[in-house]
Amino acid sequence: MANADPAAHVRRREQTKGRDLSYPPLPEPLVVGVYDNHTHLEIADGENSIDFREHLDRASSVGVRGVIQVGGDLETSRWSAETALHEPRMLAAVAIHPNETPAYDAAGTLDDAIAEIDELASRPRVVAVGETGLDFFRTGPEGRAAQYRSFEAHIEIAKRHNLALQIHDRDAHAEVIATLLRVGAPERTVFHCFSGDAEMARICTENGWYMSFAGTVTFKSAGDLREALAVAPRQLLLAETDAPFLTPEPFRGRPNAPYLLPHTLRAMAAHLETDVSLLAAQIASNTELAYGRWDAEPVTAPHDLPRGDAGPVGGLA
Repeated sequence: MANADPAAHVRRREQTKGRDLSYPPLPEPLVVGVYDNHTHLEIADGENSIDFREHLDRASSVGVRGVIQVGGDLETSRWSAETALHEPRMLAAVAIHPNETPAYDAAGTLDDAIAEIDELASRPRVVAVGETGLDFFRTGPEGRAAQYRSFEAHIEIAKRHNLALQIHDRDAHAEVIATLLRVGAPERTVFHCFSGDAEMARICTENGWYMSFAGTVTFKSAGDLREALAVAPRQLLLAETDAPFLTPEPFRGRPNAPYLLPHTLRAMAAHLETDVSLLAAQIASNTELAYGRWDAEPVTAPHDLPRGDAGPVGGLA
């Protein structure tokens, strides 16, 4: 389905009063490159918003070799799938975010939206269905039936197209796990921004589910999360930014971007008492096993891709 408005994909993050809106400086480059397996380059943030191309240029300069650009509604999923066709450093994930599903359901358009996600999932360089799942923090009981229906439909889309599944799980650990076990998880299932404890990490390990760690693992209050990291097998670890959200220490609260992933990776390596380059090599390998290689399908010549520096207020953390 064509997108009539070329800027409809753009979201602007709501600015919390008192935030430092300047982008942090570039970190020391990694010796061994990694991938950011979950980012939102369609969400503008900061006092001087950065175009997605500049985000990717900055990322490349510090050893972040590529990103998974993640959609959360129809507009952002269309843009993610289209832009990945032309950008060799980007692969795409498409989905209706769980917090968006009640609105689609109330409008009577959820089934049509899911059908379009199914179509987008068949396109070249779309390598994942996500982010989908359950969120009981932002959506109350009245929206849960729609979330469950959408989540199960996305699981089936991922299995039908043999794609990875990227899960959004907030205040719904037991329910997400129960759903995956009941309907059957895709072969490659990723808990985006893993937020569970060591026991949940053990459940993921038993089922071969990937755990993707974001900037939250660097937060001083995240002891349970670091305990989960310690028990997770290295072959199931992934890393992400969830940019522009969840900026790692020492820049927590400022705009996040893929080029800041080295801070998270170095914090993970320090906690695991391992060499940063060894961990980077493992995570890069894991990421390619989960999604495939960034050069597995060719890109086509870009046309007039819209800039990502203005738009309506929103965001899909």
